[in-house]
Amino acid sequence: MAARGPIKTGIRHRARPWYLADQSTHADGRGEEPALKAPRGAGSAVGPHGAAQVCAAPLLRGVGGHHLRRVLRARPVRGGRDPDQRPRQPRGPAEPHRPPRAAPAPRPGPAAHPRPRHRGASRPWPRRLVPRTPELHWGGLCRAACARRAGGGSLPGLRPAEPGEFTRRAFRRGKLDLTAAEGLGDLIHAETEAQRRQALRQMEGELGRLYQCWSNTLTQALAHLEAYIDFSEDDNVEEEVLSQVDATVRALEQEIGSHLQDGRRGELLRGGVRAVIAGPPNVGKSSLLNLLCQRPAAIVSPVAGTTRDVVEVALNVGGYPLVLSDTAGLRDATDPVEQEGVSRARDRLQEADLVLAVLDAAAVPTEPVGLGAALGLLQPPPTTPCILVLNKADLLEGNGGALRAACTQGHPLPPVTFLSCKTGEGLDHLLALLARELARLCGDPLSGSPSLTQSRHSLHLRQCIAALARYGQESRSDLGLAAEQLRLARRHLGSITGHVSTEDVLDIIFRDFCVGK
Repeated sequence: MAARGPIKTGIRHRARPWYLADQSTHADGRGEEPALKAPRGAGSAVGPHGAAQVCAAPLLRGVGGHHLRRVLRARPVRGGRDPDQRPRQPRGPAEPHRPPRAAPAPRPGPAAHPRPRHRGASRPWPRRLVPRTPELHWGGLCRAACARRAGGGSLPGLRPAEPGEFTRRAFRRGKLDLTAAEGLGDLIHAETEAQRRQALRQMEGELGRLYQCWSNTLTQALAHLEAYIDFSEDDNVEEEVLSQVDATVRALEQEIGSHLQDGRRGELLRGGVRAVIAGPPNVGKSSLLNLLCQRPAAIVSPVAGTTRDVVEVALNVGGYPLVLSDTAGLRDATDPVEQEGVSRARDRLQEADLVLAVLDAAAVPTEPVGLGAALGLLQPPPTTPCILVLNKADLLEGNGGALRAACTQGHPLPPVTFLSCKTGEGLDHLLALLARELARLCGDPLSGSPSLTQSRHSLHLRQCIAALARYGQESRSDLGLAAEQLRLARRHLGSITGHVSTEDVLDIIFRDFCVGK
């Protein structure tokens, strides 16, 4: 926003409550830079490269009489000319020498403070300070009114910030890489404690540093290989360089492969573990969903086949995210609508990360073999973790002991829990089993190496491994094609963090081999 005349910004201070940035003119007619007059005791800061940085947090009168907080970041303009203002007019003929004026008498009051100086420098800060883009932060009742007026153009020079605009600026200025920016987005949308810990770890740059370390290793191997190709005839490069490159590439390929084989822990923790409630009709699947989410999310009826579509509910169990789905009863249906529901239930069962198999405790066989056969009729995926929930435990009379013994003897069964959705008996044991399975699937986000959190990371890493495998084939016949595979693998690693450059290869060539002395 263009400023006209003196700019006053209020700041709370004990000595002098105002900062004054005056854009008046010198006595000789030249344009005067905004002079920042700080109150007594005000601190000063010096940024990198000796640049003066001023940050004021005044309270301005805003829209509707509310106070808006305005943060002004100022920068010095080098070269003696402000690019945002009009160019200076050329001076006229030299004026005759005039005797200097007498200094005015000092005003009564506190002594004037000298202009702040650079740390370790003998000259003061530049007087010209041009404000960068102001940021207005408001809250409470005036948020919607200010956003509406700024978006409608009633406040000239203001506009609402775009989604993720400040994070994008930080990425473009090298403050964050892509993995850290993704971690910041995950931290904003985190709903559980485990999600928050994983997002905070990624936002701090641990995952980006791991990928950058691999990229640096690959860059060095590529530089050595290109130096061997270009300068091996001049006896400037030793013969064992090629074997060292091969060993480095093989070790890196194994390390990336082990990183990919983490069981999708990071992705499950970020998006939530998908659990499916499966079982025959009228065994209490919808009642179990309502009991876990503590609200009537699904319709409950004594009529078999009430649930036709998939009902999803997001839960927080032991600090881990759980996306629980209630499905239609699995049976040979004759109604076309119920057939579609059963088909969707089987599709969701094959895609599940965890299966809650629900059976009627009063109707299942009490023999171990019969109980295992009843579970097998649901056809859960053999590699998917499963918890067997025997519902309607309040209806058990004399067969309770035999059924409990069948769950622990004979045919191997998944973890079993007895539950009564009507009375709530056994809910604590079920939640403990769920928390244990979720902790095993997601792992501890703070231990070990950082996990993959995005499918984009997995895609680029798999393509990187494929390029490294092709390098091993091409290195036996054509080193030029082998070097191209290393460039492709390095490009995939750089696409994860957002750092893709070719100058690093040249820097390593001339640093490690000193070619061209």
